[in-house]
Amino acid sequence: MPTTPGSFKTVQRSQVSLSVLMLPSHSNFGGKIHGGYLLSLLDQVAFACASKHSGNYCVTASVDVVNFLRSIEVGELVTLKASVNFVGNSSMVIGIRVEAENIRTGGVKHCNSSYFTMVAKDDAGNKVTVPGLLLRTKDEVRRFLAAAATIRNREQDRKTKQELDPASEASLRELMGHRVKVELTEKWSG
Repeated sequence: MPTTPGSFKTVQRSQVSLSVLMLPSHSNFGGKIHGGYLLSLLDQVAFACASKHSGNYCVTASVDVVNFLRSIEVGELVTLKASVNFVGNSSMVIGIRVEAENIRTGGVKHCNSSYFTMVAKDDAGNKVTVPGLLLRTKDEVRRFLAAAATIRNREQDRKTKQELDPASEASLRELMGHRVKVELTEKWSG
């Protein structure tokens, strides 16, 4: 059902779940599932969730957090659960939880939590407005507010980085507090 500007969708309406059996071809040299393979699955489920919410093609704008909490073994069934946590005008923050199940024992472990920012586009590649998010639980409100805070902090960090002056006294004090050695190959023009 297409959405109209000003419309709202519940979190549940666009949730996506993907289960994949981990094969030996997905493993790294250490015998565990390769992080790059998992990142590919995360991007796919984020795309599916964002596209389902927006009703449009979506692109990955940023991967905000990828916390690898536990390794995943060959033979485990991995389930990725994606939800829209936050919506802006054309962007959405997709929260993804990854669990791995040992099929023989039934044991389930939380292996990864990730947050992807996706942007909805039309056929010409222009940003499009996405439906609002109808929050119905305290967890949904908490996730929305946490994503909003992350976005605010990211904007503040961006401003701070633009304002950094490597020649300032504060910057030099910051350098001294770390294990760093500075050998400039260019002339200092500060």
